[in-house]
Amino acid sequence: MTNRVLYYVAAASTLIAGVLHLAIIPLFFTLMPMNVTIFFLIAGAAQLFWVIPVLKIWRNTWYYVGISGTVILIVLFVIAVPGRGLPVSGLEVTIVLVQIVFIICSIIIVKDRTMKLDKIKSS
Repeated sequence: MTNRVLYYVAAASTLIAGVLHLAIIPLFFTLMPMNVTIFFLIAGAAQLFWVIPVLKIWRNTWYYVGISGTVILIVLFVIAVPGRGLPVSGLEVTIVLVQIVFIICSIIIVKDRTMKLDKIKSS
């Protein structure tokens, strides 16, 4: 089985990203429109939820959905902030970095699990 550390790093990274997304809400509540506040609430809650499928080692489908959702969040950030010429804060950089860590760990986990399943099927 894939090194358990990868599962813990993936879970910790999505947990940190979720907490930071939720932390943005009170920090900038008066500056954000309500739809942006709701977006950060949903994104943060989803990332907090994603700790469960990672630690419980659910099917690869959950990892694909988690990877896809995280990539979408990063793309939306790039379009919304630096893409519009807005300044990028350290908090935003941290969120993107931990999301990238989650993506990398999840890809390694899925690849390793897929290779092992293929090996078992070919035996």
